[in-house]
Amino acid sequence: MEKVEKITPTPLTAEAFAPFGEVVDLVAAHDAERINEGHTLAFRDLARIDVGAEGGRPRLSLYRTAPKVLPLRLTVMERHPLSSQTFFPLSDRPWLVVVAPPGDFDRHALRVFLAGPQQGVNYRPGTWHHYSLALHAVCDFLVIERAGPGENCDEVRLDPPLLVALDEVTS
Repeated sequence: MEKVEKITPTPLTAEAFAPFGEVVDLVAAHDAERINEGHTLAFRDLARIDVGAEGGRPRLSLYRTAPKVLPLRLTVMERHPLSSQTFFPLSDRPWLVVVAPPGDFDRHALRVFLAGPQQGVNYRPGTWHHYSLALHAVCDFLVIERAGPGENCDEVRLDPPLLVALDEVTS
């Protein structure tokens, strides 16, 4: 029988996520401004986008992510050494964020966060993370990432895989 480690998500908060990047949270945003004759609420400068290394440029993408089969088994992590990467959900559903600190990959430093439907993340350059993890249904994500020359994606396989326990969420 294959050995599998288990990890439980915690709620996504700015303080808990700070070692990995920034939480993009419209509910917690304090600098909203009414514009366009009061018809628009502008949430500006929500994250520090960092994509300029080695001639990079910002690229705006939409990722449509299908949920993985439950129980959730994680087998790969990735990082982008030349840039930040921002994910913001466009679907009104919670989703999972899996991260580990920059540097040599350390599976024992993995953290799993349960993000609300109005919470996104901006991973700092070099932060290990899992690709977007929709729960229960297809979810669209607005993604700000780097385009340009240079190698900007490293991957590591998790052996043994990591099982995310969704039956409980710790606070």
